[in-house]
Amino acid sequence: MTVAKEQALRAVKSVSRTVGRLTAGSRMTPGFLIVGAQRCGTTSLFKTLSQHPGVLPPAYHKGVHYFDTDYHRGRNWYLGHFPTAAKAEAVREQLGVRGITGESSPFYMFHPLAGRRIATDLPEVKLLVLLRDPVERAYSAHSHELARGYEPESSFDRALELEEERTAGERERMTADPTYLSHHLQHNAYLARGRYIEQLERLETLVGRDRLHVIDSDDFFADPRPAFDAVCDFVGLPRWAEISFGKHNSRSRSPMSAELRARLEEHFAPYDERLASWWGRVPSWRR
Repeated sequence: MTVAKEQALRAVKSVSRTVGRLTAGSRMTPGFLIVGAQRCGTTSLFKTLSQHPGVLPPAYHKGVHYFDTDYHRGRNWYLGHFPTAAKAEAVREQLGVRGITGESSPFYMFHPLAGRRIATDLPEVKLLVLLRDPVERAYSAHSHELARGYEPESSFDRALELEEERTAGERERMTADPTYLSHHLQHNAYLARGRYIEQLERLETLVGRDRLHVIDSDDFFADPRPAFDAVCDFVGLPRWAEISFGKHNSRSRSPMSAELRARLEEHFAPYDERLASWWGRVPSWRR
């Protein structure tokens, strides 16, 4: 994309958001949020859901990042991203159920303040969580952040060594100052973001178990129809046959060493065991 096109697109988005803020009272409130985990298929699930005629996605972005990095912008700014309530009623005439909207911001599940903000501001929203092998997730996240310029260490092993030092005290700083943005916690927490059970238990205490739906990413990609039908049931949509499934935003890289993989599998083992007990099923990567 040329610089001129990028500038034009930013101008269009700016105007759209201004209009959105001014018309926030007539906008839809999200019925679902895909809250994580990062590099677990959140983009693929969002694109799949967006094909359903009952889903009206936000303009321009799958992820608004309101509850993590842009909460200071206010509720009207947030609602301004979503379609009008009139469009939701138009869907009702077509499908017999009111249309829903939502977004996908995979930092929400890990962010220390996002869960409570969601529970307060959207007391009825449904939360969708995707999980994959935390070893593969960490490796994929490093590749992703390296490509985006958020990770200066090209060595995955070295980035892991630095994680504890980089993230030390960051959650406390964010809690003490809600405007504080932690680069390291958002972009370099490779192990911490794969300790899924810690994040799920925290969300459960805030929103309740009945508003959480957890999807095994490997199962979703291997046999997407049953997993997608379950998502439709959870968010209150009729099941829809005309859906094209695909994998989006994936990255490939050389395999990690057997020694490093074994070390990481050992690290995650107790957390995966707790996850299996909480979830009531053994995750695909531990079967």
